[in-house]
Amino acid sequence: MSAPVAGQVGPSSRSARRSRTLLLAGAAALATVDLILKAVTSARLTDGTTVDLGPLTLQLHHNTGVAFSLGAALPSWVIIAATGAIIAGLIWYLLVAAPTLTGLARTGATLMLGGAIGNFLDRLDGGGVVDYLHTGWFPTFNLADVFVTTGVGLLILGTLLAPRPQDISAE
Repeated sequence: MSAPVAGQVGPSSRSARRSRTLLLAGAAALATVDLILKAVTSARLTDGTTVDLGPLTLQLHHNTGVAFSLGAALPSWVIIAATGAIIAGLIWYLLVAAPTLTGLARTGATLMLGGAIGNFLDRLDGGGVVDYLHTGWFPTFNLADVFVTTGVGLLILGTLLAPRPQDISAE
């Protein structure tokens, strides 16, 4: 078997690049869907209209803070800078880790990143994040929040259920 030539792309580097590309493309697609839904909701519910969907009500709300409106009194640039730094670190970590994650964990990472990016981009106009899913017993939220929450759960579950490396020194 010949040694790999410098600069040559081997199967493992192709697989790593594919994992990273799918993560970023999936996150971009999810963020796009989220932003489209926020635009449609903003256009349709601006006048205070609500839509009853049974357990959920569509109702327009702008959240200038982060989760559960924490930090709502802070200047928008502080929230934008802080969330931008967190997302930059998250992207770096996930791009490094993506090739080693299980499929379930990688799906979770994609959901989490897509939701985070969707909310971040929505926040850039200084008006906060558009929330529209209202339960009556829980703070109003949006699809990006669902992506983030579901993604974190799948990332943790996929990590916990990952096969453990075998200790080859014990043989």
